[in-house]
Amino acid sequence: MSKRDYYEILEVQKNSSKEEIKKAYRKKALQYHPDRNPGDKAAEEKFKEAAEAYEVLSNDDKRRRYDQYGHAGMGSSGGFSGSGMTMDDIFSHFGDIFGDAFSGFGNFGGFGGFGGGRSNVRKGSNLRIRVKLTLEEIAKGVEKKVKVRKSVTCNDCNGTGANDSNGISTCTVCKGSGQVTRVTRTILGAMQTASVCSTCNGQGKIVTKPCKTCRGDGVVPEEEVIRIDIPAGVAEGMQLSVGGKGNAAPRGGANGDLIVAIEEEPHPDLVREENNLIYNLLISIPDAVNGTTVDIPTIEGQARVKIEPGTFSGKLLRLRGKGLPDVNSYGRGDLIVRVMIYIPESISKDERKILDKLNESPNFMPDKNKRKSFFERFRDYF
Repeated sequence: MSKRDYYEILEVQKNSSKEEIKKAYRKKALQYHPDRNPGDKAAEEKFKEAAEAYEVLSNDDKRRRYDQYGHAGMGSSGGFSGSGMTMDDIFSHFGDIFGDAFSGFGNFGGFGGFGGGRSNVRKGSNLRIRVKLTLEEIAKGVEKKVKVRKSVTCNDCNGTGANDSNGISTCTVCKGSGQVTRVTRTILGAMQTASVCSTCNGQGKIVTKPCKTCRGDGVVPEEEVIRIDIPAGVAEGMQLSVGGKGNAAPRGGANGDLIVAIEEEPHPDLVREENNLIYNLLISIPDAVNGTTVDIPTIEGQARVKIEPGTFSGKLLRLRGKGLPDVNSYGRGDLIVRVMIYIPESISKDERKILDKLNESPNFMPDKNKRKSFFERFRDYF
């Protein structure tokens, strides 16, 4: 099933401000919050969908890429790693947006610390790599396999950081909640605030007997080969996100993401201009006057192009659909052939005599009334 438009999900316009987007997300999140819809899977999915939309539209860089390339600009997984997003991700990133809307209601689902005492779940850091692509790979899309060195969950302790089940104890400060609560009396009455427990860093647990392999971190360095599906039509500077393929979080939590920055390798013959490709064709003066047929390179191979008699230098020929596909599947660009006439730097005496003879002919004299300037033709072409 295709992803819905992020602006449609939050019911905002493309020119909406950050504050408008934040208000729209809060409205949707409160509407579909699990505490208000216990056991409702459809509401939970809409809750996650709204969080994913906000995660992209609240970030200037991600929003620019989304506006330009759509969901493909976010990578195959989109914001928040798409299906890899968890409730812990949402509450750890955007819990402050809910404010006190779910505080003080007892065991109301136990999400995000709003009702039932939840330990702070950390997320592993993201990894960033660069992948170079040829125009041929960009035209068709490609699968790349890359080897990265990253932090992975320790197999000996299953990420707990302890040497055995007896090596972990409940934090005595927060009593396992991961948060400490303080009550302050003001003129408006008692004010309750909660913050991350500094003793256990929000984990609610303390490692008393560290694992000998990971030394209590719960993660170890390791190399992994990761498969990346790159869609057709990507461009230089785009970033794709592979959800959950970043560093593992110390002692449990969600993995970070792998951020893939796209680089284009120069093509020996073709120059890219958005989805169009440009080829500079150099022909001789006789071929420009008499006309000819030439083979030019394309992404798929070669194409035969007819040069009409009397072709002038700078003339543009367009081969429809021979460019690159749009990353959002909105058609395909063209291959534009720019004809340039070769002028030799030096000529022989006999060649000069021929040119002098031709120069005496009125047919070889420039006529402003018969031909538009190059710039006028260029403007009319586009």
